Amino acid sequence: MADEPPPVIVVMGVQGCGKSTLGALLAERLAVPFVDGDALHSENNIALMAAGIPLTDTDRLPWLRAVGETLSSGAGTGIVVVCSALKRSYRDLLRSYVPGVVVVHPYGPIELVAARISAREHEYMPPSLLTSQYDALEALREDEAGMTVDIAFPPTVLVDRIADSLTESRGHAHQQD
Repeated sequence: MADEPPPVIVVMGVQGCGKSTLGALLAERLAVPFVDGDALHSENNIALMAAGIPLTDTDRLPWLRAVGETLSSGAGTGIVVVCSALKRSYRDLLRSYVPGVVVVHPYGPIELVAARISAREHEYMPPSLLTSQYDALEALREDEAGMTVDIAFPPTVLVDRIADSLTESRGHAHQQD
């Protein structure tokens, strides 16, 4: 791993699964920049979500392109970007910017995530959008570089597991925690 550049990583998943927490900790561990993809949304998308209206693929496309450009800025130097990337087609678009992107998917049952959401306040994502996100969610497939991790474990434990996996395999094989 010492000869290879730091990885370009997307932390994906539904709201409340811990993407931002995990992404920030992982970026710190890897000593690479961290970008929360929420900051890349247009004002229109933010207004739609704040009103409880799920985004369409058309709404998401400019945002996904901005995420892809942000990821490509970290090619060669490493970066961690948080982006829901719920569908395979979204992740494929991100891979068109950085073919070697590693996808980390913190996952847990909807009941656990709903309980977490009820204990926090998000700037514009109401809890009512959670069901639509689970409905849209497509799990990582075997041919996608990345790993799914169980959010029942503390974020620091997950970061250790992810960092160990990156060291061992550089994320070139799909793994399930």
